[in-house]
Amino acid sequence: MEWSSRRSIFRMNGDKFRKFIKTPPRNYSMIVMFTALQPQRQCSVCRQANEEYQILANSWRYSSAFCNKLFFSMVDYDEGTDVFQQLNMNSAPTFMHFPPKGRPKRADTFDLQRIGFAAEQLAKWIADRTDVHIRVFRPPNYSGTIALALLVSLVGGLLYLRRNNLEFIYNKTGWAMVSLCIVFAMTSGQMWNHIRGPPYAHKNPHNGQVSYIHGSSQAQFVAESHIILLLNAAITMGMVLLNEAATSKGDVGKRRIICLVGLGLVVFFFSFLLSIFRSKYHGYPYSFLIK
Repeated sequence: MEWSSRRSIFRMNGDKFRKFIKTPPRNYSMIVMFTALQPQRQCSVCRQANEEYQILANSWRYSSAFCNKLFFSMVDYDEGTDVFQQLNMNSAPTFMHFPPKGRPKRADTFDLQRIGFAAEQLAKWIADRTDVHIRVFRPPNYSGTIALALLVSLVGGLLYLRRNNLEFIYNKTGWAMVSLCIVFAMTSGQMWNHIRGPPYAHKNPHNGQVSYIHGSSQAQFVAESHIILLLNAAITMGMVLLNEAATSKGDVGKRRIICLVGLGLVVFFFSFLLSIFRSKYHGYPYSFLIK
């Protein structure tokens, strides 16, 4: 297969798919990403997955262990609609492994919804299916370093400007807000997102329906963690208002209004949070206001 020496990923239409994958005999494994990258499809997840797939394929192509045992290819929906129909495939992106002999098994379809599409996770799955180990090399990314430098500069500049009055450092409310932000980020699953690299959301390329909440308790979308963060923040705000209404010594009417607003925030957003939990943990029997 001469084309393997010239590119990391081979784009396929229906004819090439049948020639290089469906027609025996083959002495190589083929990893195929089924995707929908055309702008009119508006599949942001496909573009994100494609970036990770490119990193993985380039890592293999320029590795010293590169051989003709494994190849990477791609089938775009608009270039190979017949392939999608042949495989009864109704979502993208999807990663499949086609072994040298026999038909693909269930494990030859990558569980993207549960694991995410990070290049490292794909490499681990490929190693399990083909016994080919790929060391992922990522291009340098200095955005984190630049952001950290800007943050340090900003904090340093603020401290310098306020060097004659540093009482704000001992402000309990400010530190409480910082602590809450960290707690919200950690309890909403941001660390899981960082480790697993899940898609932001899922859009069905056929009907355009977008899902922001993953239907399984074993996975989540990035958008889902943002929703959970906002719900937790709203519930916390409600509890703060309830505490303020109970402990302040202001006007009774004003305290009553604060109490009702706080109670409304807690009740409504806790009901919303419970409904999301119920939709992910199928069979959970309890609900409150929102089902």
